[in-house]
Amino acid sequence: MPVKLPVYMDNHATTAVDPRVLEVMLPYFTEKYGNAASRNHEFGWKAEEAVETARGQIARLIHASPREIIFTSGATESNNLAIKGVAEAHRSTGNHIVTQATEHKAVLDTCKRLEKYGLPAGQAGFEITYLPVDRDGLVDLENLRRAITPKTILISIMHANNEIGVIQPIEQIGRIAKERKVLFHVDAAQSVGKIPVDVEKFGVDLLSISAHKLYGPKGVGVLCVRRKNPRVELAAQIDGGGHERGLRSGTLNVPGIVGLGKACEICQKEMTEESDCLRRLRDKLKDAIMNRLDDTFVNGSMAHRLANNLNLSFAGVEGDALLMGINDVAVSSGSACTTATLEPSHVLRALGVPEDLAHSSIRFGLGRFNTEEEVDYVANRVVETVKRLRELSPLYEAAKPHSGR
Repeated sequence: MPVKLPVYMDNHATTAVDPRVLEVMLPYFTEKYGNAASRNHEFGWKAEEAVETARGQIARLIHASPREIIFTSGATESNNLAIKGVAEAHRSTGNHIVTQATEHKAVLDTCKRLEKYGLPAGQAGFEITYLPVDRDGLVDLENLRRAITPKTILISIMHANNEIGVIQPIEQIGRIAKERKVLFHVDAAQSVGKIPVDVEKFGVDLLSISAHKLYGPKGVGVLCVRRKNPRVELAAQIDGGGHERGLRSGTLNVPGIVGLGKACEICQKEMTEESDCLRRLRDKLKDAIMNRLDDTFVNGSMAHRLANNLNLSFAGVEGDALLMGINDVAVSSGSACTTATLEPSHVLRALGVPEDLAHSSIRFGLGRFNTEEEVDYVANRVVETVKRLRELSPLYEAAKPHSGR
């Protein structure tokens, strides 16, 4: 089968909407277009019914109660609501939050804002502990225990990393949080729908989800908020109407919510088989590249990793040059452009990856619609391009800087 170009392997950034998801969404744009808050006519009733159906579909995937599902615009908003909401509601109890250095910017930047600004205005800022990770990208549980103080009100640790796919020991962290009576928030944007998530078993109090990471639409997400043992108190960050049990005002995105519900239903049925398929494709891609290229390194643990993730560094090659060389393949570089400076990924820096290798890293995110033929094509394009770029580098052959890494 011929490969259709360009090939998409950036499924950590976003996923295509599954056709089955789009099919159930379409009527809510043109036929059943009521506002779910309109409770005095049939259009509103049908919209509300659809929202509640989706709430149940999402809750079943993560083993929560439908009443714990709060709809947002996506995981970034969910993270903000969880962290700022806890900070404001529990300010009288403490001002210390524990997170890790490899979190998504939606968590890190939210924590940095709390460091700078107190809640309420005029009070001192919050204290944030940013836990380091080991070379594999995993947090040390003893470091976490030591970081907790009598003033700690929240632990926020992501389940699976968006760059290196490393899966944190969330269940063990949840037990530590419960022992110390500290609320536990998990950014699960990359893990929900890919690996089992059980908020009860894991002891998670707040969980963030984004639809567009699991073959649903963009612009809709969830914050799961525990209602008992303990009942989590949050301060709303968006006011105006008291929607979503007063935690998130605003007219609900009914088509998006319907799509997220269907996406979760599909994941619940197909996740195990899909993960096995993606792991096989991912390992094939890894072997096809690394068996033909020296000085190529995996970033992050392979044992504790999402089945669809591969993050590689290629010594002697700039990541952006490699991206330009394989411009018919959609992947991501390990560098992030901030203002006028090209900086290596904060995640790879936290792992201790040398700066030149951090600049040479590429994230491959395989997905539901990738094929064997696409894996073969991408591997060949990467190998050819890396060899060509290294031949153009007069220092590479002489230096071989990381051959012993």
